[in-house]
Amino acid sequence: MYVAVFVCLVVKAVHFEIVPNLTSAACINAIKRFVARRGRLIELHCDNATAFVGADRELKSLRRQYLDQFKSDEWRSYCHESGISFHFIPARSPHFGGLWEAGVKSFKFHFRRIFAANSYTLDEFSTATAHTESILNSRPLTPLTDNPDDLAVLTPGHFLVGEPMFSIPEPDVTDDHVTRLSRFQELRRSVQNFWKRWSRDYISQLHQRSKWKNPAPNISKGALVLLKQEDLSPFMWNIGRVEHVYVGPDGLVRVVLVRTNRGVYKRAVTEVRILPIAVDDEPESQEK
Repeated sequence: MYVAVFVCLVVKAVHFEIVPNLTSAACINAIKRFVARRGRLIELHCDNATAFVGADRELKSLRRQYLDQFKSDEWRSYCHESGISFHFIPARSPHFGGLWEAGVKSFKFHFRRIFAANSYTLDEFSTATAHTESILNSRPLTPLTDNPDDLAVLTPGHFLVGEPMFSIPEPDVTDDHVTRLSRFQELRRSVQNFWKRWSRDYISQLHQRSKWKNPAPNISKGALVLLKQEDLSPFMWNIGRVEHVYVGPDGLVRVVLVRTNRGVYKRAVTEVRILPIAVDDEPESQEK
């Protein structure tokens, strides 16, 4: 089995489709399922894989056959507006598709390490894939409002379902021995392990720097941040507002006071992460 990864180039939302093989027919069926669930697809950017090139050729052939059957201008206009335009990156240049390659990495890196150890039925595999998709779409992007008392954040899930992604509450079984778990509980354990590993890496990546050549801006009061915490349930993010900053003699902020739904915490700046999209980025660039 394979998984086709669709990534929105605007809001970075992801969508997974299970495909049985790498043929053009399987690719077209995956696109049909995607359109049936998510709506119209106008442009599709991808690499030069044989399945993608064959799917583009087959869809163009189907469009020509459709126009031959309905030759009126109305149907031609409808077919032109409803068609899918494939955009292929240069051959052997995966860095041209870095945005969707990052989505593939987010899914595949931990998924293979957690789920590859066991065999799953199609029902179990599709359930695990759907949970993984929902977890990736639950990541916070930016504050939902400018209200300092509001801890709500905007996620890719808001653009898909109109609200944050939701999961049925289940007890944590990650610490239970695998031999004591039923097959149903074992799948739950794998999903919970994926959440813990991926969420930890996602928060760490928000603070990654290749070289500290330029000083980073200080965290400001009122900023919405993510706190590192290991014992959170899936889809639960420890989000808080910075209520006070402690400035050192050199003018740098190294300690902040953060208010969350669970209380007020004093943390080092290395233990908090600013959301990937800051609401004050655009005004600062306009002033400069």
